[in-house]
Amino acid sequence: MLLKHFFIEKIAHSSYLLAGSRSCAIIDPRRDIDIYIEAADAHGVEITHILETHLHADFISGHMDLAAQTGAKIYVPKSGKCAFDHVAVSDGDTFEIDDILIKVLETPGHTPEHLSYVVIDRTRGDEPAGVFCGDTMFVGDVGRPDLFPDMATELAGKLYDSLHDKLLKLPDFCEVWPCHGAGSLCGRAMGAKWRSTIGYERRYNSALQIIEKVDFIESLTTDMPPAPDHFSLCSDINRQGPARIGDLPSLSRMSPAGFRKAMADDDVIVLDVRSYEGFGSHHIPGAWHIDYNGNFPTFAGWTLPPDKKILLVASTVEEAHNANVWARRVGVDRIFGHLEKSMFGWATSGFKTTSVRQISAEDLHNYACGSEEIVLLDVRSPIEFADNHIGGAINIPTPELRTRFDELDPSKKTILICSTGHRSSLGTSILKMHGFEDLLNVAGGMKGYSAAGHTRVCRVCANPHGSRYYENYVPVQDKKDQPE
Repeated sequence: MLLKHFFIEKIAHSSYLLAGSRSCAIIDPRRDIDIYIEAADAHGVEITHILETHLHADFISGHMDLAAQTGAKIYVPKSGKCAFDHVAVSDGDTFEIDDILIKVLETPGHTPEHLSYVVIDRTRGDEPAGVFCGDTMFVGDVGRPDLFPDMATELAGKLYDSLHDKLLKLPDFCEVWPCHGAGSLCGRAMGAKWRSTIGYERRYNSALQIIEKVDFIESLTTDMPPAPDHFSLCSDINRQGPARIGDLPSLSRMSPAGFRKAMADDDVIVLDVRSYEGFGSHHIPGAWHIDYNGNFPTFAGWTLPPDKKILLVASTVEEAHNANVWARRVGVDRIFGHLEKSMFGWATSGFKTTSVRQISAEDLHNYACGSEEIVLLDVRSPIEFADNHIGGAINIPTPELRTRFDELDPSKKTILICSTGHRSSLGTSILKMHGFEDLLNVAGGMKGYSAAGHTRVCRVCANPHGSRYYENYVPVQDKKDQPE
């Protein structure tokens, strides 16, 4: 038996190739599938099975393209009621890949239709070698049950049952192969390792130390990170069957004049993916800004209008291409062009630009933040803000600025800060769309502010101190689930 692991950063997605002597399965594939075909060719095996543990909410799966290119069958949860050609499987079903036996377990909780696939390598023995558990169990954590808000309590209870009545019944030596690692928003505090064992998780997974079901439900439905807007969209796309990559619009290079003409369409928005320093220096008026160097795919899926076509401004052709690949991974399929020669071409064509001033941590410290004339806006998550913040700051997370901008006064100087400067720069672009002009972005964010030796104030006790520990989660600087 051969197991190969694939991992992509930013969305912290794990997928796998499981091979016997002649055939292999791809488990929870990403959308751009060439890497799997190349790996199968390198190992001399044929892709015959595509296994989906559930209808993924945070990324678009590559099952449709992979099946079309290889002829492999797609195995999905029967209760998922998928609209494409598939093999529907449910609890107790089995199938073979050469000398490997796959047993299906229904493990709902993270989603209603969730499955796990138990792997038995019969060349070695008759007991489970490992389990592809999707988003039911992670290294150090378990899946979040709140992606369907009206079902959160019900799904948390089902998750408890799936863990204790299904997965934890497997032998302690059985390996755990989850769909995500540290950095994903599908859980709260995942570890950085890509695999573990049932025995290790039984002993050290903090969620599995909560013995009583009622306490587990309360813990798993309290203080979860916000679920991005595109999670429900991705889940539905995966159920219906994503569009083939080859059927999507190609990314064309557009002259400044052609770019400007395309912008006149009300159904078109401009997305600037350059660094926040570059965006701050000069950008096209009305452009969204999501720094490619930050958690670009999460915030592209989370904040961009889902019904608009998109024009890109990138630093290089390569950056434009990479941004398009990442956008497609989260269901943003509407990018159709990028600006030739980037902002240099735009500016030398004589077209209008605007800017956002970038300030340092020392500059921020010298401002009279919290006064009536200046607003310090912290756009991090409530958990990060509660952990520590600058005295006098108000907290509105970046995605919420799309609807809560009217809580702020556009006539006042507003300084935006996040962890490093990426999210706050996105926040400045959102506020500029709503008439805010006197905006400053803190380069380096709270990390720079702390590194400069300035103290932070805790919202809980109103005293300056470092990071605060809470019973239910680790401090922010150790957490991997807060996208930047």
